[in-house]
Amino acid sequence: MKGSTYRRCSCRDPKTGKELGTSCPKRNSRNHCTYSIRQELPSREDGSRRSFARGGYGSLKAAQADLDHVRALLGLAESDDPEGIDLIAEMLAEVSRERSPLPEVEETRRRLNAGQDLIGSLTVAEWLDRWLTGKRIRKSGLNRYETDIRIHLKPHIGNRRLDRLRVSHLSEMFTDIRDANAQILEDNAQRRAAIDEMATVPWKGVENRARRKAMKAAIDEMPPFRRITGPATRQHVKATLRASLNDAIGQQIITFNPAAHVEIDPVRKPKALVWTDERVTKWEQTGEKPSPVMVWTPQQTGAFLDFVAEDRLYAMWHLIAFRGLRRGEACGQPWSETNLDTHSLTVSSQLVQDGWEIEASDPKTDSGYRVVALDDDTVDVLKHYRERQGQDREKWGTAWVETGHVFTQEDGSWLHPGKVTDLFERLVDASGLPPIRLHDLRHGAATLMLAAGIDIKIVSDTLGHSDTRITRDIYQSVLPHVGRSAAEATAKLVPLQRKAEAEKAALKAEKKAKAKKAAAKSAGRAKAGKPNTKAEAQAKEAVKAKRRKPKK
Repeated sequence: MKGSTYRRCSCRDPKTGKELGTSCPKRNSRNHCTYSIRQELPSREDGSRRSFARGGYGSLKAAQADLDHVRALLGLAESDDPEGIDLIAEMLAEVSRERSPLPEVEETRRRLNAGQDLIGSLTVAEWLDRWLTGKRIRKSGLNRYETDIRIHLKPHIGNRRLDRLRVSHLSEMFTDIRDANAQILEDNAQRRAAIDEMATVPWKGVENRARRKAMKAAIDEMPPFRRITGPATRQHVKATLRASLNDAIGQQIITFNPAAHVEIDPVRKPKALVWTDERVTKWEQTGEKPSPVMVWTPQQTGAFLDFVAEDRLYAMWHLIAFRGLRRGEACGQPWSETNLDTHSLTVSSQLVQDGWEIEASDPKTDSGYRVVALDDDTVDVLKHYRERQGQDREKWGTAWVETGHVFTQEDGSWLHPGKVTDLFERLVDASGLPPIRLHDLRHGAATLMLAAGIDIKIVSDTLGHSDTRITRDIYQSVLPHVGRSAAEATAKLVPLQRKAEAEKAALKAEKKAKAKKAAAKSAGRAKAGKPNTKAEAQAKEAVKAKRRKPKK
């Protein structure tokens, strides 16, 4: 196909405004004119022509190098590959229109052979929108992805080309998020200080009212209270981006996932701690919880269950406390999957809260589908609850909402998970026990099972964990007496010389004390005229018998 380089003068006639072209008097000057190139491209399917044109080269050598580059790109597609020829031609036409750099020959060859887009002009924002549209997951998961994309990913890296996204770009994004956190904390502190100061100004008096008005106006001009983006949220943002880029790799749009290699602050999950007497005392004095995740002792759990024995949802608290169901699982448990005759229930559904709306959903993972064994007491509690629910059904008559759920509102309709949490917190506060979350009641069930010596695999299966390592990581801390027993059993396995000597000395001292006690006892009996030994007693008894024997 035709292609050429040529000199071009951009000078214009001052009178007509037209380019002078070859008539420019300075055209033959060495550095006056620039060079341009033009290369014919394969025609479109409809027969229309297209070409690659570019100018502004300072030398013929530079112009010729780019023309050779264009021809090398055209030569990548085989003559018997009309689709490849059209893709390369369209790529060169777009590069010419956009005046973007010519793509590298080898990279274009790789993309062509892999079936990837040759232009690579897709932005991160465009890809994230396309990726999110294609996701087929539950609504709450989509909303979480959408939040990460809208609030964090698009504002920071949305305008970058997808194929040119690098690890350094993501490092900058997370650095900016941390810097924004510092600014948010400072703004919140200033707003809080201003509100506290305004609270000290009296309402009465013209001057005071004017001052309060001015202070309120100043507060309104301040940024509103905002939440920072914590480590867990940053990890989730990274996970969202990583998942989307993995799908882009799967569709052969890119070949590298920078989100898999960027390093950010790790999330340190709080460990479950037991409410020991010492911790309860400190909490009563300061009101501070030792950890966000706290677990009741068996005695405290029993005290709470006794306290709520007359509550309408007692059976739910009992089931979570002993069998460790999640809140959504308990709220969504159907009677059809609850077999009290076989002492078991099957977790196969849950109620998921998205904002304040709720929806029925399957368990999040395969391990969430599980059969949970029930003890006799829990079965009796559920039977009693079922009878009470039957009475409510008769009471409500036609107004009863038949959901088929085990735990419902008084009219049979769904329980709202958020309201269940609020009710639990009020009951805990009224009981006077140290505070725990509703999810911590599930933690308590796990701790009780471990304390009872139940195998870790059975505990993991009962809780619906996908791996026993999750169970171990969460429940490293168990009840105090279990830890003491384990410590004693471990210490006895190691023979120590000082321990042997101490035991020998203790045994010798014990024998000496026994001998001393026996001597004192013997002296006392002798003083009272009583025999000290069995032989003495027998001899004394024989003498008495001889004296009692009549003479012949």
